[in-house]
Amino acid sequence: MSVLILLGFLALVALWGVAIYNTLVSMRTHVNEGWSGIETQLKRRANLIPNLVETVKGYAKHEQSTLEEVTSMRTRAMAGGSISDRAAAEGALTAALGHLMAVAEAYPDLKANENFKSLQGDLRDTEDQIQLARRYYNGTVRELNIKVQAFPSNLIANNFGFSKAEFFELENESERAVPQVSF
Repeated sequence: MSVLILLGFLALVALWGVAIYNTLVSMRTHVNEGWSGIETQLKRRANLIPNLVETVKGYAKHEQSTLEEVTSMRTRAMAGGSISDRAAAEGALTAALGHLMAVAEAYPDLKANENFKSLQGDLRDTEDQIQLARRYYNGTVRELNIKVQAFPSNLIANNFGFSKAEFFELENESERAVPQVSF
């Protein structure tokens, strides 16, 4: 009888371990999905930037350094790297785009250009989507990190190679602000 109780207990422990393992796999998959969403939106923004720069270039010929800065930050942001490197590069790109939008305010003909207005709208929508994707990703990272660190699930996590994921955060508070695009 005691052998049956012991076998039953071991079966319950094994089922518990499998359930925790499957939960960790699911959470890791959600983190990967969240990162994919961020990358999709960042790529969309990066694809808008050359058109925006070309449109501004036609009107703001004296703003070459601003245009070069945006282009340089775009290239740096697309280079990849770790999540913290990517966050820093994206923050710098956001700041450069904000500066570009401020420069555009000085050119009434540019502000009235339909192509520029359309690009501004697309950029604003994309920035909103990036913010949503970042929130989703960071939420999934938070849940995974709690599970990886909390007892008793940390026993399974440590034995099967699950580790904490990195949040996608902007270092500078001013970089967290969405670039202002007005019409």
